[in-house]
Amino acid sequence: MKFSALQISELLGGTVEGNPKVEVNKLSKIEEGAEGSLSFLANPKYSEYLYETNASIVILSNDFKIEKDLSPSLTLIRVEDAYSSFGKLLEIYNQIKNDKKGISESAEVSESSKIGKDVYIGENAVISANCIIGDGSKIFANSFIGENTQIGSNTTVFAGVKIYSDNLIGSECILHSGAIIGADGFGFAPNSENNYKKVAQIGNVIIEDHVEIGANTCIDRATLGSTIIRKGVKLDNLIQIAHNVEIGENTVIAAQTGIAGSTKIGKNCMIGGQVGIVGHIKIAEGSKIAAQSGIANSIEEPNQIVQGSPAIPIGDYKRAYVLFKKLPEMQAEISNLKKQLNEISSSTKDEHQTKNN
Repeated sequence: MKFSALQISELLGGTVEGNPKVEVNKLSKIEEGAEGSLSFLANPKYSEYLYETNASIVILSNDFKIEKDLSPSLTLIRVEDAYSSFGKLLEIYNQIKNDKKGISESAEVSESSKIGKDVYIGENAVISANCIIGDGSKIFANSFIGENTQIGSNTTVFAGVKIYSDNLIGSECILHSGAIIGADGFGFAPNSENNYKKVAQIGNVIIEDHVEIGANTCIDRATLGSTIIRKGVKLDNLIQIAHNVEIGENTVIAAQTGIAGSTKIGKNCMIGGQVGIVGHIKIAEGSKIAAQSGIANSIEEPNQIVQGSPAIPIGDYKRAYVLFKKLPEMQAEISNLKKQLNEISSSTKDEHQTKNN
């Protein structure tokens, strides 16, 4: 699909400098621009590429000053903010690329399920009994939707996602490939023979609107009740959310974080990669947890920043880390002081023996 400079400028509310009829059919970085591509320049560090690029169209901010001659074939689109405008274009491009409708012949859709308008169900996808798929949602190839699951409108389930039975997925959500929603929580009880007996996990997972879940992230169903991911939460790849966890609105969590069962995380939190959080605690709203931290106790004061394992307030951590880095030097100083003390002690002992003789 091709777009002209004039069409793009109208989408962005910008102005064209050059040929308004020139067309593009792909996007590129400015340093890799080729004929027929659209790029943008927002970072001044890349300014030199503007005068070398082979891109057909470049988006520029209104305040950018041209200092050299440009290629005669280059057309500029001036906008208020080049970065945000290009981001808007990426979103539109992504929508066009994924704008699919209809049900593949190889998909299996239960007759008891209700499929909304303009839904896409890809090759070999399975929609089990009594499911509801909302208007405009897309279920890509090889995905599995278990019985009695509801998916809201305009939600995208990418290839290979597995959603077990009885779960509720909101509208405008994105579930990336390999995500697993509603597998059993890790519930086992030791018995008299020192074996572990599985505890049935009969709850579900509730994912509210505007949630994005990264590739290969797992969200376990509750033992009883629900594991809940509130509105606007963004989860990176390879995250483990255990049974009965609740994550508050607009919280973001980076890759390889693990959250143990029944922990409640407040809204607007930011959690770095490889964080470990024990079960049955509460994390106050607005908390920020640095990467690779270990959270062993509740964070009760809102808007704290913590770091370390076990995590402590970040100011305390930084002061402690300064001392930690000096430990080899301090150890050497202590050894030297011990040596001096031994020498003084030995000298005093010799003087004492001389006086007695």
